[in-house]
Amino acid sequence: MPGLRRDEVAQEAGVSTSYLTRLEQGSLIASPQVLDALAQALRLSETERLHLHTLARRQTSRGRRSTEVDCVTSEIRQLMDSFGTTPVVLTGLCADLLAWNAAGHALIGPQADRSAPDSLPTRPNVVRMVFLDPYVRALYPDWAHKARDVVGRLRLAVGTYPDDPRLITLINEMNAQSVEFAEMWSEHGVHAWDVATYRMRHPVLGKLDVVHHSLSIPHDPAMRLIVMTAVSGSASEKALRRLATSPQNGG
Repeated sequence: MPGLRRDEVAQEAGVSTSYLTRLEQGSLIASPQVLDALAQALRLSETERLHLHTLARRQTSRGRRSTEVDCVTSEIRQLMDSFGTTPVVLTGLCADLLAWNAAGHALIGPQADRSAPDSLPTRPNVVRMVFLDPYVRALYPDWAHKARDVVGRLRLAVGTYPDDPRLITLINEMNAQSVEFAEMWSEHGVHAWDVATYRMRHPVLGKLDVVHHSLSIPHDPAMRLIVMTAVSGSASEKALRRLATSPQNGG
């Protein structure tokens, strides 16, 4: 909690100041009960509390991730196709954009080739797109809100897989290329994968209020299926229905 001294945090959590100091130094492993008490003392959100537990588990079990390329199975592609004209994208552990349907491509990536996710050298990355791609930056009037969500979710991934070389490479690259990313990364914020609403400003469809639904993939929890919808009957919903067949998408 901003403004609290170490001794105040320790008192609220029911531990000694020396214990908290040793815990911060990594010389102790806290029990789940102590972690929950610290989370309460620091007024952490549920996402932040779970992240604290994840970081603590790293001391006894390293969360190394396989360096194998994320596999988009035929079953996943079939699932994506079943959404029809609803924009859908599939992301991997490092926020690589592994696949998108026609509407998903038309919404967030018409500046890239439709087949770009199919090849490693051309595969888009959501973090790079949000911070470095002028088209994607312009999509979000409240760009900082979207950017902090992206950074916060990336920090969740690092908390679970701290030794993954792809994550390390991405973070180092972004810290070097984007001052804004470096500043947001230094805030240590975390954001859950859940439902989020964004105001978007599409060059063809105009203003849109789009709800992003994040769905986990059973065989690989690091993969996320992002389904983008709008309120039923709204102008945004009608616009999204036209998206997959818009001229810019070749429909």
